[in-house]
Amino acid sequence: MAFSPYVPPEQLIKDRSEYARKGIARGRSVVAAEYADGLLFLAENPSATLHKISEIYDRIGFAGVGKYSEFEDLRIAGVRLADLRGYSYGREDVTAKTIANAYSQALSTIFTTQMKPYEVELLVGQVGDTPEENEVFHILFDGSVTDEQGFVAMGGRSDDLAAKIKDAYREGSSLRDAVRMSCDALAAVEEKPVEVANLEAAVLDRSRGRRKFRRLTDEELAGYLAG
Repeated sequence: MAFSPYVPPEQLIKDRSEYARKGIARGRSVVAAEYADGLLFLAENPSATLHKISEIYDRIGFAGVGKYSEFEDLRIAGVRLADLRGYSYGREDVTAKTIANAYSQALSTIFTTQMKPYEVELLVGQVGDTPEENEVFHILFDGSVTDEQGFVAMGGRSDDLAAKIKDAYREGSSLRDAVRMSCDALAAVEEKPVEVANLEAAVLDRSRGRRKFRRLTDEELAGYLAG
């Protein structure tokens, strides 16, 4: 007969949290910041094919840090949920809040019922018709979700990164300023220059047509960072 030692629930939760945080800390950081015309997502990512930043739906973007296979599974599930809801009801019924709540419920269930929690943090952002209507949701590995304003950092050194951005962030700044601010914060925290070739960036631009998501090219990033 197998013997299963008793583990207090609070110790089990603590151990799972530490395990997930250690896995996330090994990943590189992601920054999201509001600017005059929308939302910027920027990450240090040397891979040209394994994206941390992606489109979920017309006005909704996604970013993940931690274990790639796990947040990629969640991204795909989010896209399917958005497509199903948009087809069944209407495109305007697909919101970042709906997607964030679904991610929160899924991660909470995984955290409490499975032996190994997901080693991920997620961002779900939606650009509104005005800056006041922007929405950014930060979802943690245990399903906790927060509504962020202005900017958010996540990943290995998110606290240090958020502190750097807080000092430099200005509401209503241009895309150029937002890119430079985010890159300067990453460079300061990592204590080394950030190379354009190792950056992944995208925007949710409210001035575009139905689909607001657009990736920034290396040439655009180099132009923003020049001078």
